Amino acid sequence: MARQMGRFYALSAFLLRSKSISSVDTSLISPRTSGIRCYCNQSCTAAERRPGPLTLYNRLVEQGQLKHDIYQEKVASELEDLLGRLERYEKDMEEYHKNLAEWEKNRENERRRLLLEEAELKQQGKEKVVKKSRLEFVNKWIIRRGNVKVEQGAGKMVSYINREKKLDSLVGKRPSAPKAPKGLYLYGNVGSGKTMLMDMFYSATQGIVKHRRRFHFHEAMLVINEQMHKVWKEQVEGKSIQSVVSSWIERLPFDTRVKEWLSEEENYKREVHMKHILLAVADKFLIDRETKQRGASVLCFDEVQTVDVFAIVALSGIVSRVLCTGTVLVATSNRAPEDLNQDGMQRDIFQNFVSKLGEHCQNILVGSDIDYRRLLARRTIEQIHYFWPLDSLSLKEFEKMWGQIVEESGGSIISCTIPVMFGRKLEVPESCNGVARFSFDYLCGSPVGAADFIAIAKNYHTVFISSIPVMSMRIRDKARRFITLIDELYNHHCRLVCTAAASIDDLFQGTDDGTLFDLESFQFETEIEDGKLRRDVLAAGSSGSTPSPAGIASLLSGQEEMFAFRRAVSRLYEMQTSLYLEGIEQFHPYFERSCRQKAADGQAF
Repeated sequence: MARQMGRFYALSAFLLRSKSISSVDTSLISPRTSGIRCYCNQSCTAAERRPGPLTLYNRLVEQGQLKHDIYQEKVASELEDLLGRLERYEKDMEEYHKNLAEWEKNRENERRRLLLEEAELKQQGKEKVVKKSRLEFVNKWIIRRGNVKVEQGAGKMVSYINREKKLDSLVGKRPSAPKAPKGLYLYGNVGSGKTMLMDMFYSATQGIVKHRRRFHFHEAMLVINEQMHKVWKEQVEGKSIQSVVSSWIERLPFDTRVKEWLSEEENYKREVHMKHILLAVADKFLIDRETKQRGASVLCFDEVQTVDVFAIVALSGIVSRVLCTGTVLVATSNRAPEDLNQDGMQRDIFQNFVSKLGEHCQNILVGSDIDYRRLLARRTIEQIHYFWPLDSLSLKEFEKMWGQIVEESGGSIISCTIPVMFGRKLEVPESCNGVARFSFDYLCGSPVGAADFIAIAKNYHTVFISSIPVMSMRIRDKARRFITLIDELYNHHCRLVCTAAASIDDLFQGTDDGTLFDLESFQFETEIEDGKLRRDVLAAGSSGSTPSPAGIASLLSGQEEMFAFRRAVSRLYEMQTSLYLEGIEQFHPYFERSCRQKAADGQAF
């Protein structure tokens, strides 16, 4: 799955093409699109390895494309050091996974051998002896626990525990993983360069670390929710369990009664492993091990937030799991970890999350007050795609650009539907070869969410949006959706062409009905997006989810909203720059898919 690699790469691509700069070292910045923009399952040789964050940062400062910032330089240096430690860690983890795979194989073989020994006893009619021994164990367990009613299935639990203890003595304890190097948690103001620096690091890990994933908060939460639904569905239907169980038990030379017993024992083992749904999701998806490759894992997580109870529960479960299994985390956020949960929800779970971050990550403030996106925009804006106010001249320019880009795309305007997460579809009224057109009310005035906007951003490299109003309390839900839409268009490096009622700076002033803030905070997910499962997960939390008095004050002050508004303004400015626009054909998933398709067509002939 392609991940947006940040504004740094647009700078890199610009340096390669710029006629005014003749001394760019092309050995540091590869002109190959697939080399600059990285993918989680992509590998490369040592010769194709990307340069480190500090090397790239210093070069861009020398070329005058970035303004030197002591905070950014410090972070780049820390990321460079982490990259060096990862090379050794990757080798250690390869050896560890080799030993772990051998241990798991031996343990499974021994487990099945023990199961078959018990099955032989049952087949020979000696099950009474086995039952008596097991009953004695159950009685001792009950005595220790006090006067406790034993629930149905306790026998299977005791059998499982006994078997696990025997396996520990026969095979030995699980191999110990090497200690992972500490990751980094970067926090600071909007536009201070956090994402740019993280993406420099992520690019440089290609060829060093085999398992790499990069997520933005919105997409990560949706993917977690979707994967939870899949795991939950498997548990309910039991299809995966039965298929695995029947594959080897049916061939055994036992009667039906003994085979049924074996099936029940196997099912119980899998039920134990599937009990904690978040852990199952973390193991199956966030770090991709489907390739069976051994080695280290890196998770880059952009804009960590705790907007609601689900985010706190999910982040705590997922992040704690991947950190405990040796994954190195590099994350960005507007807030320090201890300040994420401003409304005091699920304190115990949240504190566990903060403790895990503190144990496995170094917290670094990117302390600049300068919005470098806005600074870059002032220097480099050459072509305007943001037309305002909503008058006849703006509309004429907007329609002219629509006609030009549609003509360049070489297709016909059609209406279509595109797939969205959770099995839904979204209707696109006008589209043409990677270009789509919507009204503001169509996208932000209906109950849609980040999943819909991600689908649009992945399918269309250019998005036209007409009639964007000034945001106010009167349309706070629309404002919330619009900010999420901008986030996803930016994260996927889309070109945005739009008409608006006010300038970028005045868009979120709330002049119609006073200051704009949202008492409900930013809920990225609608009820359509599997709300039932989400509520089930929330119910599993420990304490109540009602915000504390301090939390309510935080919401009323609009602090989270102001972060989001400033981020949207900052990104809207950058999306007008030549550096950003020139990167669209290199970084957007639409063009990457086209390249892969052309390569496949060429191989076919």
